[in-house]
Amino acid sequence: MGKVAWIFPGQGAQTVGMGASLIASDEQTAQLAKRANDVLPFDLIELMTKGPQEELTLTYHTQPALLAVGAFVAERLSRASLQPDYVAGHSLGEYTALVASGALSFDEGVRVVYERGRHMDEAVPAGEGAMAAVLGSDRETIERVTSQITAEGYPVQPANMNCPGQIVISGSREGVERAMPALKEEGAKRVLPLQVSGPFHSSLMEPAAEQLRASLDRVTIRTSDVPVVANVNSEPTTEAEQLKEQLVEQLYSPVLWEDSVRRMIDEGVTHFIECGPGKVLAGLIRKIDRSVTVVPAYDEETVERAIELAKEWE
Repeated sequence: MGKVAWIFPGQGAQTVGMGASLIASDEQTAQLAKRANDVLPFDLIELMTKGPQEELTLTYHTQPALLAVGAFVAERLSRASLQPDYVAGHSLGEYTALVASGALSFDEGVRVVYERGRHMDEAVPAGEGAMAAVLGSDRETIERVTSQITAEGYPVQPANMNCPGQIVISGSREGVERAMPALKEEGAKRVLPLQVSGPFHSSLMEPAAEQLRASLDRVTIRTSDVPVVANVNSEPTTEAEQLKEQLVEQLYSPVLWEDSVRRMIDEGVTHFIECGPGKVLAGLIRKIDRSVTVVPAYDEETVERAIELAKEWE
């Protein structure tokens, strides 16, 4: 039997009702949810379970909500005496991975991603940044086109290397708007603007990264119990200071998700459990390597099934 990785989704996976069945059916999960409410200036449980969607989608609401549900799932898996060989998360999901690995406490994780969301929201005034998904192109082409447009004074860069044929670009609105037709001329099948509140994982986030560093200085990051595969370099590490530095760098650097998945597979991972709402990461992994198993775990039924299957893998 191969190794197992727990993976955690980022923004875009949120949906009204997330976490509701986990909170309702398990007293320890309900207590975790209450702890999240206690450290936030709003009612997270109410927002996650009842919405409205437009409030849940605000980045400083989305981030603690996604971390909480991912942590609920990981805690349930741990309570069933399961342990991953690696953890990784997509963007915001990397914080949930740190919580699952023992490097960051749940309470401090919830608080710091709320602050991260505020920093990101304030870094670039609304309407000045943008992101777009590029389908059917390759890294070299996208890097060449975006570098040229950036050199002309309109910052734009690759932001999420999700899977073969799916890369997200991010930057100034003008930069993204210039890159979209240029990439289509260079052979991209489709270029789709994303409905996001800022130019995440671009150089425009560097001011937010400095504020994030100050927020991270106020929490305790420990040596992790299992290796965390980082977004910024797809390398596994357990070292506390390195984990912290990578969180800062991640804010303005590309998310190397495809590289991270391939690295875990190279390290012997054959089974992934996606801990958190939706099946976005499962879909990406199937496009990266169809030979591995990915099991989504996001509500009471799917968590119970993941536990059952994971025990068979042992």
